[in-house]
Amino acid sequence: MKNLFKKLITTHPNLGFSIARLTLGLVIFPHGAQKSLGLFGGYGYSGTMESLTTQMGLPSIVAFSVIMIEFFGSISLVLGLFSRFWAMSLAGMFTGIIITTQLEHGFFMNWYGNQAGEGYEYSLLIIGLALSVLLNGSGKWSIDSIILKNK
Repeated sequence: MKNLFKKLITTHPNLGFSIARLTLGLVIFPHGAQKSLGLFGGYGYSGTMESLTTQMGLPSIVAFSVIMIEFFGSISLVLGLFSRFWAMSLAGMFTGIIITTQLEHGFFMNWYGNQAGEGYEYSLLIIGLALSVLLNGSGKWSIDSIILKNK
């Protein structure tokens, strides 16, 4: 268990990895705040659960996971706390989004409203940033690096 914890927080002290982590966290946070708190025009927790389970047909555990990953994951990424775990969670979630809802709409996002849904280009960017964080850790400016120094 101790070895797993160390692997989870091990990070390369590189500023570029911190930038990737911060970008990922800051981009995902408003989506998580919409879903969990109703900020930025979102439905809040109960409205999002209703939408994801009733309209989209997701199982409750999946809908709950989406909300938790986007909200707590984004905050943890900004802080650099267990970033590898949250990056893996986001990469998995966005892979699922591509497969279940975006693949049929092609590559491009629906910039002009002339498609039936969104393409997967945005999701690919999220997955790319998440994989960078997953492989390299939180980077130089992170709680993970502080914990690792004190071990």
